[in-house]
Amino acid sequence: MPTQAQTKKQRRSPTMSAARVARAVELMAQEYGPFPAERRLPPTEEMVFTILSQHTSDVNSGRAFARLMDRFGSLEAVARGDISDIEEAIAPGGLAKVKAPRIREVLDKVLELNGGSLDLSFLREMPLAEAKAWLRQLPGIGPKSAGIVLNFSLGMPAMAIDTHIYRVCQRLRAIDARTNADKAHDVMEAKVPPEEVFNFHVAFINHGRRVCRAQHPLCSECVVGEMCPSRGKLMAKMAKTGKSSRIRTASGPVGAGSGTLPHVPPVLIGTE
Repeated sequence: MPTQAQTKKQRRSPTMSAARVARAVELMAQEYGPFPAERRLPPTEEMVFTILSQHTSDVNSGRAFARLMDRFGSLEAVARGDISDIEEAIAPGGLAKVKAPRIREVLDKVLELNGGSLDLSFLREMPLAEAKAWLRQLPGIGPKSAGIVLNFSLGMPAMAIDTHIYRVCQRLRAIDARTNADKAHDVMEAKVPPEEVFNFHVAFINHGRRVCRAQHPLCSECVVGEMCPSRGKLMAKMAKTGKSSRIRTASGPVGAGSGTLPHVPPVLIGTE
């Protein structure tokens, strides 16, 4: 039986190197790609869409965003609108009673801090750390939401670690067990070159949704299984419970290509 010191040492074994992370991204991109080209919303719209995407599916959040914009026409109109009307518009996304006042609150704060303007394009000209700090002062905007706005809207190399990416990073030991989701943003930004942050995000989120799932991961079909220190333990657990490790997901069979591009509302689908 290992001693307490040995157990602690095992827990603190080296994490995946930057080179190994790059190789994992490459393998995932080959498996699930080609990924669609990036499509961008203006940053404040991206931020509102991110709020709508919390605790719901891409389909529902996209529907809620489209209804919101159809109803009000612009975020300036949303900022002047009644919370009850916002709530009605975003109802398909779920948690409308929570998200409607949150959207108004964040828009009001942007107007207050930005001289009455909702245009956040100025963030692109700021150093990354300062841009993240500016967004983090907004109510309800944490590291993930700030990263999504900066990366997906403004093309800046900011990490956006969601539940799926965090799980994959933990299982691959790209981060260690003591690293929480907020800290993971800084750890992974240091390991992924700026020009590869978008590819990392899309590759890891596709892998987390389609293969490295929270329940019943498809370890036997994992394209990065050979470099995964958690694979043996996960497969043993699956065998013990009698669950199949070859369950197909709603996204289609593994390796089907045409990877999902997250954070893209339906108003952008099919645009150049």
